[in-house]
Amino acid sequence: MQSFSVRGSLLLVVAGDLLQAEVDAIVNPANSLMIMGGGVAGAIKRVEGEEVEREAMRSAPVPIGKAVATRARRLKAKLIIHAPTVERPGGSSSVEAVRAATLAALEVAREEGVRSLAFPAMGAGVGGLSLELSGETIARALLEAPWLPEKIVLVAREEGYEQVLRGVRRALGPQEGGSPH
Repeated sequence: MQSFSVRGSLLLVVAGDLLQAEVDAIVNPANSLMIMGGGVAGAIKRVEGEEVEREAMRSAPVPIGKAVATRARRLKAKLIIHAPTVERPGGSSSVEAVRAATLAALEVAREEGVRSLAFPAMGAGVGGLSLELSGETIARALLEAPWLPEKIVLVAREEGYEQVLRGVRRALGPQEGGSPH
């Protein structure tokens, strides 16, 4: 785990499972149609059941740059914020889409009173961005966001942790007091 200070908020980059994050809300890098097939969305649906997809799909289509929240029933988090990084399932993402999705998720988190929020590597995997570029893009979006929760957790799988961390460091630079754990 590595910690950073971002405009008065704590950013933790951790290796682990997004679905186990002990936060108020997690972010699902969705598609605009809210179809929860594979990747993070598929993992959420396997835990939460078909109900979460039905609830999210009531808001579809959700354009990139917007996000919607659904209640979590079986996760440690209370909310799932669905922030599209691609238009259609299996589509390619981009730096701009990840930036827009990150900012949209933060806006919904503010509206919902979220104090702690966990992101996966947005736009990576099926979306096609490298883990490093995903981490860098999320961190840069945090620097420009009008509002941040008290704690942000960027969760990477064990095998991708170092790449995500490299990207965050590229965006934020070396920080005093950043503690590797």
